[in-house]
Amino acid sequence: PATVTGHVAVMFTDIVGSTEFTSLHGDAKHFEMVQAHDRIVRAALAEFSGREIKHTGDGIMAAFDDAALGVQAALRIRREIKAHREIAPEIGMQLRIGMAAGEPIKAGADLFGSTVQLAARMCAAADGDQIVVTDPVREIGGDGLAGFSDLGELAIKGFKQPVRAHRVDEIAM
Repeated sequence: PATVTGHVAVMFTDIVGSTEFTSLHGDAKHFEMVQAHDRIVRAALAEFSGREIKHTGDGIMAAFDDAALGVQAALRIRREIKAHREIAPEIGMQLRIGMAAGEPIKAGADLFGSTVQLAARMCAAADGDQIVVTDPVREIGGDGLAGFSDLGELAIKGFKQPVRAHRVDEIAM
């Protein structure tokens, strides 16, 4: 049976241009890229108490009980993806990340509902190497370890009202 999960932050990652990369470099190189992505994302999920909900082929859907930990995981993922480009420039992977917070429906190990849909739309709104979050994620996740740049109200496909979005920025320590 489906149940309400309680408040969580949902994150989507997406490898930018993965289909084009496959057509240019072949399945083996694409698989290598996805393996690197999975290793980086799963390490950040483990470090910041996230849980993988499902693999999407060229990304991962994850959830965090604490949005601040989700933001920190996203920042770690972005740093590690950039570092991976330095050691594997032939792959040149770029990643976009989106997050939303709310109370999705849980059915089995999966999550459903508008929070999940909005997190996916925030991911789609991000450019390569960008993290885009909804206003509630900024409010809950603003623990002083990340900066946020207001992207304004975005018209999001499937949502009646515009959604305030923010880009997550690294804070120099």
